[in-house]
Amino acid sequence: MSTNAFELVCEIEPPTRPDLARIRRQIEVMTPFADTFLAPDNHIGRATISSVAVAHEIQAAGAKGIACLNARDRNLLGFRRDLLTAAAYDVERFLFVYGDKPTVGDRGGDLTVRSMLSHVREWDGPAFTVGVAASTRSPLPAWKRSADFVFAQVDFSVSSAVAWRERQALSCPVYAGVMVLASERMARSLAATIPDISIPPELISRVSVDPMAGVEAACAQIEALRSSGAFDGVHLITASRYRDVAARLVR
Repeated sequence: MSTNAFELVCEIEPPTRPDLARIRRQIEVMTPFADTFLAPDNHIGRATISSVAVAHEIQAAGAKGIACLNARDRNLLGFRRDLLTAAAYDVERFLFVYGDKPTVGDRGGDLTVRSMLSHVREWDGPAFTVGVAASTRSPLPAWKRSADFVFAQVDFSVSSAVAWRERQALSCPVYAGVMVLASERMARSLAATIPDISIPPELISRVSVDPMAGVEAACAQIEALRSSGAFDGVHLITASRYRDVAARLVR
């Protein structure tokens, strides 16, 4: 169980063009309530600016950053390049994931999250703090327990997320996943493509008639998770609704 301050990790919507202005806008808007920012890696299978570069930009703005690296898009040489780049940019925190299915082409490398975790522990450069993602539908595999922190998958049920957390007996920080549903279309797309995520039909109905319903539900979930004392923080995915979330949380 959490004994530390509750940390709000906000995911940056990464740019698919060589333009950092969008990143800077998000940081500026969310800084009043965000403790840390996560830079995704080739978000939902699309090519984006390097997560290490985005994390560096986050830190240059005076905030704390985590760079996500996926196993899907890199081989061992590319992974070592990323570690060297991160060390040069003073980016110290990583989240390792497998990666979403690419929209163009196939997976590019021969790495897995498990091998990436093993390689970074054996690397002879500066030490990194490394987290992994975990499904709340199954127990955490033994090898993931060596990670420095865990990001739990998005779960729209607070009771389900808390029950999963209580079964894991983890001593490292664990962050619950919270996602803002921007529209009914987004909700139904998630339900169709990610079977592990169960979205309450009542929430989908609310979002279909009220564009702010997804924002209100996510903010209420954050408060419920904080009150539960089960987690060390949340990983918040706001997508295009970051301004609305900022206005709600700051208020």
